Amino acid sequence: MAFELLTPTEMTEADRLTIAAGLIDGIGLMRRAGDAVATLALERFPDAEGIAVLAGPGNNGGDGYVVAEQLRRAGVAVTLWRAEAPRAGTDAAIAAAECGIEPRPLAEYAPQPGWVVVDALFGAGLARPVDGVCAEALRKVESAGARVVAVDLPSGVSGAGGEVLGIAPQVNLTVTFFRKKPGHLLYPGRTLCGEVAVADIGIRHDVLEAIQPKTVENNPANWIADFPSPAADTHKYSRGHVGVFSGGPSATGAARLSAMAAARAGAGAVTLLAPGSALAVNAAHLTSIILRKSDSLEDAIEFLEARKPGALVFGPGAGTTDKTGAFALELISAASGGAGAIVFDADALTVFSRQRRDLLQKAHGAGAPALVLTPHQGEFKRLFPELLDDKSLSKLDRARLAAAQANAVLIYKGPDTVIAAPDGRAAINANGTPLLATAGSGDVLSGICAGLLAQGMPAFEAASAAVWMHAEAAQKFGPGLIAEDLPLALRPVLSDLAGRPGGERP
Repeated sequence: MAFELLTPTEMTEADRLTIAAGLIDGIGLMRRAGDAVATLALERFPDAEGIAVLAGPGNNGGDGYVVAEQLRRAGVAVTLWRAEAPRAGTDAAIAAAECGIEPRPLAEYAPQPGWVVVDALFGAGLARPVDGVCAEALRKVESAGARVVAVDLPSGVSGAGGEVLGIAPQVNLTVTFFRKKPGHLLYPGRTLCGEVAVADIGIRHDVLEAIQPKTVENNPANWIADFPSPAADTHKYSRGHVGVFSGGPSATGAARLSAMAAARAGAGAVTLLAPGSALAVNAAHLTSIILRKSDSLEDAIEFLEARKPGALVFGPGAGTTDKTGAFALELISAASGGAGAIVFDADALTVFSRQRRDLLQKAHGAGAPALVLTPHQGEFKRLFPELLDDKSLSKLDRARLAAAQANAVLIYKGPDTVIAAPDGRAAINANGTPLLATAGSGDVLSGICAGLLAQGMPAFEAASAAVWMHAEAAQKFGPGLIAEDLPLALRPVLSDLAGRPGGERP
């Protein structure tokens, strides 16, 4: 299975390259797309009393004409509705001419009980809000609670960003072609698509070499080759050392969650760096985690020079004072040559929002360690307010721009977490679960990421793996999950990943 995601523009280019290569013409692709939709509609809804096809004026509507004709030939009761005829000379016009069903005015459409609706009004490339008779038809479908099959995407959902343009129906099945689009995975589009089936319509994989898509659906196939696997002669420090900074005596739990997660993710040694006032409370809760006093930047530098940790976690329970921000900024400089990467989470992100210019300067400085920032929506708004306020940008766009600005890998958290690298690569996570909406789960994610970084995973791959593992562990654990459960819940996930030796892809 392939996990590249194509924007509408990239999908158009895939069609063009396929046609230019002489493998199949445009109407041939349209026929195959319509055949696939008709076949899946019959498979999923064998009890349908009939199927109503709503056809738009473009290529999505052209697919709809093919669907209607295939259903007619299969002996299904089918009706065809449109607001306007396709433009003469287009592939959609050819498909309409080949369809043996007389189209009716879309304005007169009324849902029938027991009938399934095929939404072929607009596809992934829609760039304006759905309005007029098309919007009214979709409202009728929604009010009737009809079962719906969408061609490519539910009409009104942006293929590029998942936003709803005007109105969009809730559908049961979405049939898309060659590759998924970002709009299938980003909210709110993701909630509207129902089951997403990707149909093979004859576009060859090698067109991707020319397109070079930079977005993927987050999956082990994308990073398993870089996933750490201890060698036979490994010792604890060669497996990677993680340093986690603790807050004061009343704010130690978050850092311990990160530390335990880093250890469970495979780091051979984890040191919790705590203020002297917090040593006793941390010591009462730790066994395998090393505890070290760290009251100042000098103490932290001494640790970095002595142990050369592969990764650090700073932010959980750190506090939001200016002193915290100054320490975090100096830590970036101090880590140059002393630590391979820093994961900044929680309070660190809040204080950085007041010192963003200094953060960006440090992050772009010569010799700076790899940085990973893990904002949720509120933290992202504080850090990058101009990006969140720009309504023309999707979550994917915002993550990419923020990663480039900060010269950091960005984990933009949420039910559709986006991981973005400064070079433009991005992954959209698809296995998120509401079980993770619990206090402390983000601290665990930071620890997993640091554990993988310390073992030598590149930052983008480590962040992507951490997000996937975090969600997979929650799903395997199930209801009743709290953050303390997550580190141990990683065990079956790690066992599954270990069953793919040598970077074997699923």
